Amino acid sequence: MLADLNDFIGSNPDARELKRAVAVQMFLRGYKHREIGESLGVSSGFISKWTGQYKRIGVAGLKLGYPGSVGYLEPSQRQSVIAWLKGKNYWNLGELQAYIEEQYEVGFDSKQSYYTLFEQAGISWKKTQKRNPKADPELVEKKKQEIMAWLEAHRHQIVSGALVVLFEDECHLLWGDLCGYVWGKTNERIEVPITNERRKQTYYGAVDVYTQRCLIQPAEKGNSEGTIAFLKYLLAQYPNTRIALIWDGATYHRSQAVKDYLKSVNQGLDESNWKITCIGFAPNDPKQNPIEDIWLQAKQFIREYYHLCQSFGVVKFLFELVTHRQTFDFPKLFSYGGFSQLI
Repeated sequence: MLADLNDFIGSNPDARELKRAVAVQMFLRGYKHREIGESLGVSSGFISKWTGQYKRIGVAGLKLGYPGSVGYLEPSQRQSVIAWLKGKNYWNLGELQAYIEEQYEVGFDSKQSYYTLFEQAGISWKKTQKRNPKADPELVEKKKQEIMAWLEAHRHQIVSGALVVLFEDECHLLWGDLCGYVWGKTNERIEVPITNERRKQTYYGAVDVYTQRCLIQPAEKGNSEGTIAFLKYLLAQYPNTRIALIWDGATYHRSQAVKDYLKSVNQGLDESNWKITCIGFAPNDPKQNPIEDIWLQAKQFIREYYHLCQSFGVVKFLFELVTHRQTFDFPKLFSYGGFSQLI
């Protein structure tokens, strides 16, 4: 029953619909009303109402009764909204929409009406961080051609299912990943109020070049122990299939402990029959790896709905929800050749 709910949450619904869906999802997964309320800032009645709607009607019961119906705010209500905005450091559009609907049962037909409220409160659109990786373009291109040639040479095995090829990487999820573009007070630096700043979670992930399905596993940190644990996890997921991992040159990928583990797994086998084969990307350019786009989309999803993340547990919940066992179709997934059962 939860599959349709997972799909709905992953489809980037309206923020109000998402809040309802996540509350229902958490309840059905065994969270208590108190835990959900503290995480999402909702009442017990809210949880009961939308859980009941979902059980009776399904996902359709969580959707807005009207898609942005025309409404208006009285002058006093408008001033109250502006005062509410001024009392905060930053908000996003979905949160403003939800607030106005819940407080005044008003939904504007045009987003410009919401933007006007932001502007009247002295709030503008800002970027909180950026990052530029370095790389050697010639070396990256050379390595790409080598990988493409290897994949092409193994095309029949990939398509037949005898060989699964996975783009692997680690993602370090931090409270700081809530940072992105938000509406903030004009001429003021935007700072996200994070109470437990040190909270972080490392995930190992791999996306199948042929099925485009992603698997992730949490780990304490990126190290030899975590890498070996993930390799064991992948072997359990593909017990009757050879595995090829395409990954970066992280020191723990090349550690003696990992080498010894791979040697034990492939012991006595010809290289063409190894249970796990590892292929490296060119150094210093994470953009080579298609799974980077999955990490990016998941973090953007969290940033867009940051107002739901009142605890780091919710951050992890949303991240896992939109990545684990999900299928993706980013163009970069096909940049190493047409290996896809979807095309």
